[in-house]
Formats: sequence, structure tokens, C-alpha cells
Amino acid sequence: MIETPRNWAGNITYSAARLHHPESVAQVQQLIARRRKLKVIGARHSFTDIADSPEDLVSLDRFEPAVAVDATRRTATISGSVRYEDLCGKLHQAGYALHNMASLPHVTVAGACATGTHGSGDGNGCLSTAVAAMEVVTGNGDVVDFSRERHGEQFDGMVVALGGLGVVTRMTLDIQPAFEMRQDVYENLPLAQVFEHLDAIFAAGYSVSLFTDWRGPRINQVWLKRRIADNAALDAPPVWFEATRARRQLDPVGNAGDECTGQLGIPGPWHQRLPHFRMAYMPEQGRELQSEYMVPRQHAVAALQALDRLRDRIAPHLQMSEIRTIAADNLWMSPFYQQASIALHFTWKPDWPAVSRLLPAIEEALTPFAARPHWGKLFTMPAARVQSLYAKLPDFEQLLREYDPQGRFRNRFLDTYVFATH
Repeated sequence: MIETPRNWAGNITYSAARLHHPESVAQVQQLIARRRKLKVIGARHSFTDIADSPEDLVSLDRFEPAVAVDATRRTATISGSVRYEDLCGKLHQAGYALHNMASLPHVTVAGACATGTHGSGDGNGCLSTAVAAMEVVTGNGDVVDFSRERHGEQFDGMVVALGGLGVVTRMTLDIQPAFEMRQDVYENLPLAQVFEHLDAIFAAGYSVSLFTDWRGPRINQVWLKRRIADNAALDAPPVWFEATRARRQLDPVGNAGDECTGQLGIPGPWHQRLPHFRMAYMPEQGRELQSEYMVPRQHAVAALQALDRLRDRIAPHLQMSEIRTIAADNLWMSPFYQQASIALHFTWKPDWPAVSRLLPAIEEALTPFAARPHWGKLFTMPAARVQSLYAKLPDFEQLLREYDPQGRFRNRFLDTYVFATH
């Protein structure tokens, strides 16, 4: 009986018969030699079956969560089991930081990077853009060191690999000097202000998130995260684009935000402001579903207007929607490949039949804007449509065939969205 039959949200029941917990690279190699089909699971925070396997699952949770900082090269090398909550405190203690973080710090670094998970900021690439090197046990059982330095453009196809390259047992990340931040929350931003001043609003912070329930022509909250340079004072006016500054700590749906990172303009270290949720807080399971679509930045206003026209259909099934921006990158299977983007995220009530009927309408509304779905979140786009959005897909398919010729790491998800006829 498999030990962890479901993902974090409980909407995916893994079909694998066995879950393995290797404690070393050698044991990973032995597993690959003995098993026909495998996939790696991290924090199980994907809402799709991207990490499922018809036979065997592998968890690296018994690997030592090692973190080694190289101050000369400005890199940190971590084991494949490390979560952001493991990494960030050690980095900060050594005087360093990551350039970006996701909303939750409880996910594994390798898993987040493999699926193009992103964080926010006009000038900030997704989390995967920090990856400089990886140690991977490939489908042949070989231990291969891939790096940006040695593999050049091909490395761009290896980072967001959707779990298809092999088992990532070690990863090296670019880091930078630690920095301080403050976070201010504003309430009731008119949607008309977003349409008219979108660029100015998102340029106002290092990382900016807009939260809306789509129940009216407004943004419920703006989370404005700004870097503090040399302890310089930053202004937080009481009214900003007609929104008013919050006077109490909030969560995204408007409740008291004890589980959230510090707000009210109180300075704090980067890893205690960039995520939305505190590292000591572990979100409950099974109470939500998630979808997300990435739209080229030049279509941001038009895409938001298209969603606004669907608000009466969206709102009844929604917990909260988040809108963020992300810089372009050159990672082949990244949703931000060669396009600065706006991310349109939906946290749904846990009613898949209702959500599955609604997603096609959202996807149709976003089709004119070449919206790319998040690999780890729910979507209903036909495979041919998804494939058409990735110019480097044929190269990526060839890369996976090269390093996993027997298809050990292939599953239904990869067969549908990567290896299907295109």
C-alpha cells in the first residue's frame, strides 16, 4: 500500500503501487535499474497528475537537506530534498538571498523549478531562472552534472523539465546579498485604475500582487513588497490609486492574517516578506483547487477585461484570484519563455465538476492572448493547443528521449502534452 496516496489538495490519487524513500544517489540508481516506470514527488503541491506514475513513486525526503554556500561564486548548492523553508534561513544567516520566492515556502526547490513556479515582479524571472547547475540521475541510471556553463543553450531545456529528465539529486542556485523589505497592503483598488495605470501599479514594488474575488469592479487587496536600500525610508501614503492603506494584518481573503508574512510597512528580511505565508505556518490540505494562466504582458489589460466579463460565472466558484507579473526567460518549457507575462491565478472552491465546466470558458476568453497554463495547476486546454504555445517543444522532446530513452520517467501527463503527435 502506497504511503501517500494523494497530493496536497487531495484531488489527485496517485496510481503508483509503491513509494520509495532512497537515502543516497546510489540507492536512486539502484531503483532506476530495477523499475520500469518512476516519478519523483516533492511536497505534492501540484494539482495535476504531472508527478504521478503507473508503477513507482520516489521521494527524496530522507536525503540530508544539505545547503552549501559558495561566497566566491555566489551560489548555493542544495540536495534534491530541500524545501524553500529549509534553504532561506540558512542563506540569510550566511548573508545571502534568492531573487524571488513563491507564495508558499513549503514546496521543494527542485519541484518548483521543474514546473516553472514563479513568484512575482516586473524584473524578476521565475524561480527556475536561478538554477545554475543540477546533478541528475537519468533514465539510464547515469549520474550526470548539467550546468549553464557547460551545456549552454541546451541547459535552458533541462531546468523546467516537468520531471521528465530524471531524478534531480542536487541543484546549484544563483544567490545575491541579503536585503531588507517592507510590505504594505492596500484595499479596494478600482479595476478601472488597473486598466488605466497597470504598468505604474506593478512597477511600484519589487514584487506586487493583486487579489480579487471578481465580485465587482475592484481589486480587494494590493500587496506591495518593496526592497529597502541602505535603510532608506519608503513612503506609504494613506490613499494610493484610490485604494486605502490597510491598518491591520490581513490574509488574501480579508481575514486576520496571522499566518501571513509581516505587513504594515514593518521592515524585515527578504525571506520573511517575499512569500505570502510564514514559514512556521503549514496550510491545511484539501480545501482548494488551483488554476493559472500566463498572458504576454502587452495583452494584460485586454485579458483582465475579458475575465471581468466572466465575473458572474467565476465568482460563485472562487475563493480568491491573484494577479502578478513575471519577467521573460529563455527556459524552453517555462510559461515565460521569451515573454514578459502577467499571471492570472485562481484558487477555487474544492468542486472539480463545477470548475471543470468553467475552465473552458476562461480558456476560450484567453485564447486570443496566447495564454499558457501553469504545468502544475488545473487546465482543460487540448494538448495540441498547449503544444502550439511552445516553440522549443520538439527540442525538449528530443532532449528527454536522449536522457531517458526507455521512457522510465514518462507518464500520462508527459505522453499527452509532450510526446503526443504535434
